[in-house]
Amino acid sequence: MTSLLKKLMAVSILMFCATLAVAQEDPPEEDVNAVDSEVYLAPVVVDGEEIFSVRGSTALPAEERADLVNTRIIEVATRNEATEVHMRIERSELGRSIYADGTLVTVTTTADADFEQMDIVVLAQLHADAVEEAILLYRANRTDEAFSYGAIAAGIWSLVFGLYCAILLWLRKRVPRLVARLVERRARALQKATADIVQSSAVSNLARFFIRLLVDITLFTGFYYYLSFVLLSFPNTRPIAELLIRYVTDPILGILAGFLSYLPNLITILIIAAITRWLIKGTRLFFESVDQGVIELHAFEEHWIWPTFNLIRGGLIVIAAVICFPYIPGSDSAAFQGLTILVGVMVSLGSNSVVSNVLAGLFVLYKRSMNVGDRIRVGDFYGDVMQIRLMETYLKSVKNELISIPNATLLSSEVINYSSKIDGKGLLLHTSVGIGYEEPRKKVEAMLIESARRTTGLKKSPAPFVLVTGLSDFATIYQINAFTTRGSSLPLMLSELHKNITDVFNENQVQIMTPNYEADTAELKISDVDWEGPLAHEATLIPDEEPKEA
Repeated sequence: MTSLLKKLMAVSILMFCATLAVAQEDPPEEDVNAVDSEVYLAPVVVDGEEIFSVRGSTALPAEERADLVNTRIIEVATRNEATEVHMRIERSELGRSIYADGTLVTVTTTADADFEQMDIVVLAQLHADAVEEAILLYRANRTDEAFSYGAIAAGIWSLVFGLYCAILLWLRKRVPRLVARLVERRARALQKATADIVQSSAVSNLARFFIRLLVDITLFTGFYYYLSFVLLSFPNTRPIAELLIRYVTDPILGILAGFLSYLPNLITILIIAAITRWLIKGTRLFFESVDQGVIELHAFEEHWIWPTFNLIRGGLIVIAAVICFPYIPGSDSAAFQGLTILVGVMVSLGSNSVVSNVLAGLFVLYKRSMNVGDRIRVGDFYGDVMQIRLMETYLKSVKNELISIPNATLLSSEVINYSSKIDGKGLLLHTSVGIGYEEPRKKVEAMLIESARRTTGLKKSPAPFVLVTGLSDFATIYQINAFTTRGSSLPLMLSELHKNITDVFNENQVQIMTPNYEADTAELKISDVDWEGPLAHEATLIPDEEPKEA
């Protein structure tokens, strides 16, 4: 037991010492690249060529040190036209001093060598070689032979640019006309299809304008680079040429570099878009099969097919957009996020009615309160349902008017459906008449029932019945009720019922007291069953017809 305790204590002491050793380890050295990024460097540029970079200090910033070295190199180079430069490196207090033709050009310090992680002798020799090469190149570019070559190059560039301009000017005259003729020929069909709303001449003029604009931009770009290359041919104007080229080339190269770096994300977005498109096509094919009856879905209404497809398609597009959002360039920037929030707030504030109508449309579609073809009444609107969409529902009135009702109105209003079957008996068509108290009640009820039996479309079973709905000052109010299954023909059947009531009461010499009664007349207010008149025997007389579907 004692030996076991000693072993446990030894292991504990070793673990404790190891923990202390780890805790007392030196912190990791900083990354060299991080240090490099904090040190500011400035390039030494001679005739547009960077020969090396110098490091700044508190006493002498990097830009001033680079300008000083550049000035001394040019001073030595312009002193004579010799084809050789005498270079000398001497040890100094700060490091190594570099002389060219006896003139101090630059000093390579110990700090420079430490920064470059190189021996100071090697670094000084590299700087001396770069200075010598820059001086010789500066002198060579300013010889008579170099100026002659520059003039020849400028002349060649001028000839090339002249030929370039001639070709572009020729194209500027010919191509817009050719494109305009082709576009106008194709746009004539569009003009006929749009009933002259889109004019073919306007389309051709627009195409001609864009072609000429493209040629002008190409011509200006060619002139810009021609001027840059001509200035680049001479050493004195070479810095201006390099500046002009940099103004255009650097942004283009930056755009290309950004595009290349964005290419993997673009490929990802294209793959997501392709998968989404295939899913939408597959969903469309499925619902087309349902619409054609190839695939049967139990208790799935026909008018649900395409609204359901639109909902699924919209959901797939939204999901794809959410997945693609992180791959959009700049999606993680504060500006992009702020713009997204602003657009979201604007959409949420301006789409309250749209969202309410869409949600109401979903309830209208799927709660089965009506179907396409049903005859309904919504408030003062009465007609057949033509279309049920997410935003609105279209009715065709009995007067052949197209009525658009927002779905929010349908959801908040009482909807009477004359086409739905509740208990199999059908709808109860009814109308009221007022008959004087002198007429026997049973006689009036018999006449009303006879009128209902003569009306086409009213069911014989269950049998029509009469209700006494009121006793007014001068008449008894009778209401005839009869069942029908032709909900879409109610106006025609009601009209025929009124005709039959008038005929039956006239046949039985009974006056109809409604809608108003003032006093008994000397003669009964009834019409003869048979009548003579200029229209009685005309061929244009419209006979009573069986009610048809409205």
